[in-house]
Amino acid sequence: MLSQMTLEEKIGQMNQYNGFWEVTGPPPSSGDDATKYENLKKGLVGSMLNVHGVENVRKVQELVVNQSRLGIPLIIGFDVVHGYRTMSPIPLAEAASWDLEAIEHSARIAAEEASASGVAWTFAPMVDISRDARWGRVMEGGGEDPYLGAKIAAARVKGFQGDDLSAENTIAACAKHFAAYGFAEGGRDYNTVDISHATLYNHVFPPFQAAVDAGVSTIMNSFNELNGTPATASSFLQRDILKGLWGFEGFVVSDWASIEEIVDHRNATSRREAASIAIKAGSDMDMASSTYLNNLKNLVESGEVPERLIDDAVCRILQVKHDLGLLEDPFRYLDEDREKNIVGCEAHQEAVLDMAQKSVVLLKNEQELLPLPKEGKTIALIGPLADDKNSPLGNWRGRAIDSSAVSVLEGLNAYPGNHVLYAKGCEYLLEEGDYIAHPVINIDDRSGFGKAVDAAEKADVVVMVLGEGANQSGEARSRSSLGLLGVQQELLEAVYQVNPNIVLVLMSGRPMAITWADENIPAILEAWLLGSQSGHAIAQVLHGDYNPSGKLPMTFPRTVGQVPLFYNHKISARPWDPEADNVYLGGYVDGSVYPLYPFGHGLSYTHFEYDNLQVEKTGDQEFSVSIQLGNTGNYDGEEVVQLYICDRVASETRPVKELKGFKKVKLRKGEECSIQFKLGEKELGYYLNSGQFIVEPGTFDLWVGTSSMEGLHTQFEIK
Repeated sequence: MLSQMTLEEKIGQMNQYNGFWEVTGPPPSSGDDATKYENLKKGLVGSMLNVHGVENVRKVQELVVNQSRLGIPLIIGFDVVHGYRTMSPIPLAEAASWDLEAIEHSARIAAEEASASGVAWTFAPMVDISRDARWGRVMEGGGEDPYLGAKIAAARVKGFQGDDLSAENTIAACAKHFAAYGFAEGGRDYNTVDISHATLYNHVFPPFQAAVDAGVSTIMNSFNELNGTPATASSFLQRDILKGLWGFEGFVVSDWASIEEIVDHRNATSRREAASIAIKAGSDMDMASSTYLNNLKNLVESGEVPERLIDDAVCRILQVKHDLGLLEDPFRYLDEDREKNIVGCEAHQEAVLDMAQKSVVLLKNEQELLPLPKEGKTIALIGPLADDKNSPLGNWRGRAIDSSAVSVLEGLNAYPGNHVLYAKGCEYLLEEGDYIAHPVINIDDRSGFGKAVDAAEKADVVVMVLGEGANQSGEARSRSSLGLLGVQQELLEAVYQVNPNIVLVLMSGRPMAITWADENIPAILEAWLLGSQSGHAIAQVLHGDYNPSGKLPMTFPRTVGQVPLFYNHKISARPWDPEADNVYLGGYVDGSVYPLYPFGHGLSYTHFEYDNLQVEKTGDQEFSVSIQLGNTGNYDGEEVVQLYICDRVASETRPVKELKGFKKVKLRKGEECSIQFKLGEKELGYYLNSGQFIVEPGTFDLWVGTSSMEGLHTQFEIK
């Protein structure tokens, strides 16, 4: 096919357009849209995004296949991040489940619905590691840990792509953003990243490499610069590491207009120069900016860019289209009956309910306030998010129908044995504009406080649903504070004055600083933004029909001043010690260095007892680890057993702890089992700043337990 293509047609395959006209309506007759329309007919477009639905996709595919010279079909892409029509929990919430099978199944549901609507390619999973809760896009990833993040990355790629990418219910995945986007300075989206190569190799790269190993079809590069070079312009990232060291055979797509933004980074003087830099660096497809389309032909003809680079990029793009089966049948994903029967079906609703239940994290439960009785109690339900059917859908919501989620009020009303008194307390407002408008929870309107306080006074227990709306996390939703927005904190304290018997249900797309609540509120659930079945999942956890099993994939800070805060930090020569009578240590003079809730934290309604930790050497650099786990509480439940190590002395300093294994285990009350882990070279070694992977002799600490701060401890030696 490549040999039949003109240079212009090749470059066309490297050009991606956003949907720019009503596909089923008349074609654009003038201006830029008319030019784009003509380019479709000329075969000068390889992909479109934000075209969806069988009718729309068929129209645009017919235009290209029937009217262009070679009839090469488009690959249709869309942001299917945590669902298409049926919404699963946001990815950070799914990461809190630590359930890889459930996460893979969630991605498979998204793929089934998207593919039934003509979409063949998703811009997910986002696998960026981030330690900064101020960054809005933490909601879209797997958290702060590279080991957990790598496992999740592979699971989501497998879920989207399945075992056969040409099957009608699979779509091509796209691991993003390559690389280090989650380390943006100040937690500000699109900002500069300046990190060591050791951090890059040991913390940033592992999820991307896991995605490549899982067969991911495409990679998206990132908006940020990395150590002085825009990622889109980085030959080191794209040619040396991705296509060279890792042998990635798919194609690299830019993020939105990031090729032309090489100019804005001041790394190129013009879009023509930016096109030259990007193709030489290894960026294969240009999303939305037309920089390749308008400049590459002249660059090749002038001898500034070798045509072999164009050929390589086009071969990669055509290979993915072949793998999807599009070259054999451009209309393979276009079945109106399948679209009607699959999108939003009941089986998918049941599956996302299961995923939502597994994503809830019980942060605190004093006096065993939870689970709530199922009858005979008066429950005051208070908060701006308590009857919200839109926010639980989360950001990046695909083609979800607005306000289609089950609210917490609806979930509680499914338990008719209790009497629910509902009071909003304060309003949840959006600034004027559409879905992408910057949202606020009202700043100073306290007029609803009276009804909320009155309901609390009459209740046996209060359930308060506070936190963030869907648009307060996500792309371009960075925050300089991490507390409750608006008057929510005041509302919480006003209700507490009349009835301290409070369960706080925190909805958010990020870790939040809720120190006052931790000090005063007896029970706290992190409910994230749980998708279509949010209210039922929360109510079933509150009433004990599902015993919470989630664990935090990101650390919760006490204050925003601690951020970035993460468990796998390095030790300093003067580590903080609160018992030491010495001010010259690495702490704060006005607060603690310790997190509010550590990575891996999450409680259950039952109790799990750890015993008999053993480490056995099984090979030169191989060890077997075993521990006895017992459910000694009064409920059946699931526990995420976590294994951490620390290389005590190394050529280059190592973190104080690193996750190197986990298993989610279900035990009936009174039941015991033995858990085994394997440690080998991959878990025991690390990357030097040079990029060399080594395993060094010496003493290792090892912990197995219920979080990054709790566990049985032992040591072992590598000789």
